[in-house]
Amino acid sequence: MENVALVTGCSSGIGLETAVALAREGHFTFATMRNLKKAETLEKIVKDENLPISILELDVDNKESMDNAIEKIMEQKGRIDTLVNNAGWGMWGTVEDVSIDEFKEQFETNFFSIVRMIQKIAPIMRKQKSGSIVNVSSVAGRIGFPVSPAYISSKFALEGLSECLRFELSPFGINVITIEPGVIKTNFFDSMKMAKKSDSNSVYNDITSKVISGVKMMAEMGTEPKEVANAILKSINDKNPLPRYIVGNDAMMFLEAKKMKTDIEFENYIKKELYGE
Repeated sequence: MENVALVTGCSSGIGLETAVALAREGHFTFATMRNLKKAETLEKIVKDENLPISILELDVDNKESMDNAIEKIMEQKGRIDTLVNNAGWGMWGTVEDVSIDEFKEQFETNFFSIVRMIQKIAPIMRKQKSGSIVNVSSVAGRIGFPVSPAYISSKFALEGLSECLRFELSPFGINVITIEPGVIKTNFFDSMKMAKKSDSNSVYNDITSKVISGVKMMAEMGTEPKEVANAILKSINDKNPLPRYIVGNDAMMFLEAKKMKTDIEFENYIKKELYGE
């Protein structure tokens, strides 16, 4: 039977590469994105390689858009075997500089939209008695650092959600997998929003500037998004998938350091790595 995949956030980066990787392996893939005007790159790849990809509009922050997309998929294929929750974005700003509304906006996309997707698709997979739900988290879902607490908190929440889901859905033959990339070579950091209060008048201006510069320097030597896509593909092909797949040497280095060091030692290590203190 044909395997059907749904991937969110496919206009570029990890989502685009994942949709292509799945389709090349024979999965019929619904590559979704909020703005179909950004589909040109993917459309060209689909045309050039004649890939089994259908590009659909899906704004994960919009319940009606989500319902319409899932309804179209079920009308066409009658099943969903793989869900890759990839859509997300980031925000710069310290805890004092990020407003409550901005925190909520960050969580709406990075956490609550994923809850909604799972609540819609888990019943489909339960009926099938099979399926894979892949949540694209981050090494920042396991490690805190300054100047992006809204983003990091949303990823920590996603990690907890994924752990709970593994217990709840495994009796129904559904795998829940978390992907933890490090710094990836995409436009993610260039497109991160800045909290409204994070300006030159902020008392945190110095540390904000240092961290942003440090992270962007790391991104220049970051992991290619294709490696994340390959990890996602491996995870759904594995007979007994792991709970977590770490992607990137930097992610592995950070997590190994966290394991080996005391909390204070690790804090000092992060300071040195991010902004040289």
